[in-house]
Amino acid sequence: MEILKGYVDRITFQNSENGWTVLRLVTEDGEETACVGVCKGLTQGENIEAKGNYEKHPSYGRQFHILEYTVSAPADGAAMERYLGSGAVKGVGMALAARIVKKFGDDTFRIIEEEPERLAEIKGISLRKAQEIAVQVEEKRDLREAMVYLGGFGITNALAVKIYDKYGPEIYSVMKENPYRLAEDIRGVGFRIADEIAAKAGIRTDSDYRIRCGVLYALQGAVGEGHVYLPLDILLARAAELLGLEEEYIRPHVSNMVMDRKLIVKGEAVFAPSFYYAELNCARILHQLNLRMPEADYLPAQEAALEKRLARMAAEQGMEMDKLQMSAVKECIRSGLFILSGGPGTGKTTTINLIIRYFESEGLDIFLAAPTGRAAKRMTEATGMEARTIHRMLELNSGLSDEDSRQVKFERCEENPLEADVIIIDEMSMVDIQIFQALLKAILPGTRLILVGDVDQLPSVGPGQALRDVMNSGCFPMIALKRIFRQAEASDIVMNAHRINRGESIIVRNKDSRDFFLLERSDEDVILKHMIQLIQEKLPGFVNVTPFDIQVLTPMRKGNLGCENLNRILQKYLNPPDERKAEHFSGNNVYRVGDKVMQVKNNYQIPWEALGKYHIVIDQGTGVFNGDMGRIVEISEEQSQLVVEFDEYKRVTYPFSGLEELELAYAVTIHKSQGSEYPAVILPLLGGPKMLFNRNLLYTAVTRARNCVTILGRSDVVQAMIDNNSENKRYTALTDRIREMSPRAGALSDGC
Repeated sequence: MEILKGYVDRITFQNSENGWTVLRLVTEDGEETACVGVCKGLTQGENIEAKGNYEKHPSYGRQFHILEYTVSAPADGAAMERYLGSGAVKGVGMALAARIVKKFGDDTFRIIEEEPERLAEIKGISLRKAQEIAVQVEEKRDLREAMVYLGGFGITNALAVKIYDKYGPEIYSVMKENPYRLAEDIRGVGFRIADEIAAKAGIRTDSDYRIRCGVLYALQGAVGEGHVYLPLDILLARAAELLGLEEEYIRPHVSNMVMDRKLIVKGEAVFAPSFYYAELNCARILHQLNLRMPEADYLPAQEAALEKRLARMAAEQGMEMDKLQMSAVKECIRSGLFILSGGPGTGKTTTINLIIRYFESEGLDIFLAAPTGRAAKRMTEATGMEARTIHRMLELNSGLSDEDSRQVKFERCEENPLEADVIIIDEMSMVDIQIFQALLKAILPGTRLILVGDVDQLPSVGPGQALRDVMNSGCFPMIALKRIFRQAEASDIVMNAHRINRGESIIVRNKDSRDFFLLERSDEDVILKHMIQLIQEKLPGFVNVTPFDIQVLTPMRKGNLGCENLNRILQKYLNPPDERKAEHFSGNNVYRVGDKVMQVKNNYQIPWEALGKYHIVIDQGTGVFNGDMGRIVEISEEQSQLVVEFDEYKRVTYPFSGLEELELAYAVTIHKSQGSEYPAVILPLLGGPKMLFNRNLLYTAVTRARNCVTILGRSDVVQAMIDNNSENKRYTALTDRIREMSPRAGALSDGC
């Protein structure tokens, strides 16, 4: 690292939240240097010693990237005058700064810190103003000292800013007594970072704080894998490996954490309390919603009249309905809670449309929602009614403070429920246990809830498997559609999706098929070459789309055919460098105007605006969610930010320091594609980990395509995936909670 010393001549940009700063530094030899970095609290006129590296930016030339810095008090009268007059101290301009320094000379800062009342000796400064100046100088000194102190533990400036904002002067006691609090309180700090800090702070490896934090971290890691709990033996094994301690040494701490209500144990299952109560609440509310409506008591004549009415409505809409679909519609009419499942081409959409038309004719208010923006958009197109994301329907609260930024809060809840008679949720396989709980809490008994999904899809990215668990309980009205309709039978995508789901070999007829192709390739470089040809030349005209509408899906992140490498290659060909396109380098990545990107974590606080004609704001809100895809439309080095436009023209501004939330999305993992539908999908399949290359994953990938699937790879690998019916087990207990609460729980052991 190189070192620069000098004073801050001017600050051209500073993000008040994360501290990202663009400044001009006048060095000791009088040269002006452009600098960038996280420098929260740094103000014009301050003297600093900065460590970092020179980088060449494509648009702004040579810059010094500050990795860490220290601020020193002004050493002489000139430096003091420059600092005080820079605007760093509110209410003090250049003229007043000159009078202060003329009066007190090199003793100025000692006077401000030790005898601030003497500032009132200067014309224009009252005793009150003197005290205000002293307080401002002291606050800035406290921040500087805290940054230096935290830097001694190897903490970066960006993280030090977060820690100081959270604890203020309390940081010294936190670091001395229990640095593991950082893992609980600071977003972005996990056990490993806290453990490194604690080691430098001299905390023992067998400290109670360390063990408890390690257990919670192991459990939180399981949540990241989709589990709601861990069996005790697995939790102990994971914690022991993490902590480097014997399991028997950890076991008593788990018992103590149960006593302290940090954990809940049910049999051999160990839960974080929030997830235990999430499943418990879901089970309770589901039973409350499971009412039999007055229509359930139809007499035979009324039943016949209903069937005739439904048949007439279906005919008017040109719908082809079989008996099972009609039964599903009638069951919806009779039930407060109903689950409709089925694979592609089995008529779920037609059934939903008839349900909607019936309830519309009854004058009922109907809400439609789905987990993602793309899924909601598809639902809107299929039904002709507005569908929203679940987050938007529940009115995500934009007023979260830093303290509760890890929590999801909605305006619609038990105290302020949704005002609807019927609520239909599509793509339920994507809904995790936390969002399911929030949804159910906002629904009053008496409101009909209809859950629609394909249980054979991959489970949610978040913890739990709500749809599968609800269906497995056997406690609620449910119909699974099986028949493939004539229109869908013509599609090789639909036919092969069902063959995959049944464990049967796919049928490949490349010369005759209109929508399903397998191009036998066994070399990675050849696959990459033909993938680019398909995207740039072949598929756009065949499917009538742009290259950016074609989505590459892959089982893996790593490897030559993993999404990380594929994105670098596809970006090079689909959005190459151009002097007219702004770009920004971040770590090993380059982001360029026009790039296709994906949000890779839920951010409930980030604001968005939807722009209409003439760039007039027509809508606004907060929240961008894991899996949302968009295009980069603007990059500003001067403001250190880029702008992404997502579906429905929603524009989100990201500071450069927050780009870890974005990834290139020319290729994405199949897991990340859940709930999305693309005009054309390309699947490179040449082999990989058995746990990833399974039937469930292949089925999900194929069903993401609307008009065309092209597999580039080996047919024996595809067959091995079909034969591999193993799925990664998720530890969830919603089925058990539902059955425990069933009125018939004592009568049946395997269902309700």
